[in-house]
Amino acid sequence: MNISCFSYQLTYASLGLFLLLLTCIDAAQVRPSEAAEWLGVSNHTNNWAVLVDTSRYWFNYRHIANTLSLYRTVKRLGIPDDHIILMLADDMACNPRNTYAAEVFNNEDHRLNLYGEHIEVDYRGYEVTVENFLRVLTGRHDPAVPRSKRLLTDGGSNVLVYLTGHGGDEFLKFQDKEQVQAHDLADALQQMHQKQRYNEMLIIADTCQAFTLFNQLYSPNVVAIGSSLKDESSYSHHIDTRVGVAVIDRFTYELLAFMEGLATASTATLRALFDVFRFESLGSHVDKRTDLLRRPFNSVLVTDFFGSVTSVYQTEEVYVL
Repeated sequence: MNISCFSYQLTYASLGLFLLLLTCIDAAQVRPSEAAEWLGVSNHTNNWAVLVDTSRYWFNYRHIANTLSLYRTVKRLGIPDDHIILMLADDMACNPRNTYAAEVFNNEDHRLNLYGEHIEVDYRGYEVTVENFLRVLTGRHDPAVPRSKRLLTDGGSNVLVYLTGHGGDEFLKFQDKEQVQAHDLADALQQMHQKQRYNEMLIIADTCQAFTLFNQLYSPNVVAIGSSLKDESSYSHHIDTRVGVAVIDRFTYELLAFMEGLATASTATLRALFDVFRFESLGSHVDKRTDLLRRPFNSVLVTDFFGSVTSVYQTEEVYVL
């Protein structure tokens, strides 16, 4: 081998070693949270859900059923009751028009009673207001409000917010009496971000013109899915002739059909969930906001929000048993 060739190979090897060293230094400086975002992996430590029905009156039975269906789903996938805030604007189970006393169904086969024996409603009836909803999100409660009615999240919390009721262009009605505006929701989420009350947040709205509710969002790490676009309605799925009213909405029906096939260890993504919503079956266009999310939308697991995680802490301390 001549001298010039040997020198070239030595220089090339040195350059490779130098680049490898730089890579190792950069990797050492990357925080775990940044590495998780780059890899598309969630680094959350706990899960919470806020499930809100904003409608009252018997003809809005389906909105209660929508919410209770999501309640059952997140509990099945591991989120405990003390990490769920359930807000129901009416009590259909005890409504005198209800043929099936103390029961609520989302399908005319009546296979599953959504109300059941182990339901914990945190805000009921006239407690479901715009003010209380925003207080739950921001954590700005009167001192007398019990812990069971508070969203006790932190900077490691992934939060699912599900909203169903009657909406319009950038608003959602509460009790057919007041409205939460898109900018109200955006400001509440920004307060949550500033107070480190979430790691990532998924907001799902099943209302008419649902997607417009997310127009003003600007806080980081928020994903939003709406059941309809501006000037579009969201439709009920079917009527139970024995109950006498529609018992579930189309969007939530398709959402539940997807969720029923999932287990806690599922690797299904939000992209896969989003792709099941078709105009042909819904009569509206479902849309999403992913521009605020710091990791790739296609890598976000459904169970990052609908499931639960268990935190394990390593310690070298000795404990006497």
